[in-house]
Amino acid sequence: MKIAIGSDHRGYEVKAKIIELLKRLGHEAVDCGAHDCNSIDYPDIATAVSEKIVDGAVDRGILICGSGIGMAITANKFPGVRAATCHDDLTAEMSRRHNNVNVMCLSADLLGERLIDRMVELWITTEFEKGRHQRRVDKITDVERRFSKDSE
Repeated sequence: MKIAIGSDHRGYEVKAKIIELLKRLGHEAVDCGAHDCNSIDYPDIATAVSEKIVDGAVDRGILICGSGIGMAITANKFPGVRAATCHDDLTAEMSRRHNNVNVMCLSADLLGERLIDRMVELWITTEFEKGRHQRRVDKITDVERRFSKDSE
């Protein structure tokens, strides 16, 4: 799987560790920044990853900032992106299983390395259940289309 990954300055070190994990698991990581610990605005990084999802250049994305919240808010502005901030194994698994989330957002400040590793691996391996959940994801897509400026 090809996964775009990005962080702001607060998530820079966590991002580097996740990239190594993705490689060990046999996936390709596309690094969208930050490329050092200097201050950078999270919307710029969320945009870089989300554009790769929208363009079909990658299968999924992972975003890291202090809380994960700002990244999720920004990423969810892009059509076709379903981003969720995950805090534990359950939210990582259910975001995939029930919501077909294609961008996982993580907190660099609130999660430990072992937990992040477990969450990333679980999120990558969990399949979308479809069924009744597909109907709900389709409704989200319909709302997105209804309010998209491109559909006017």
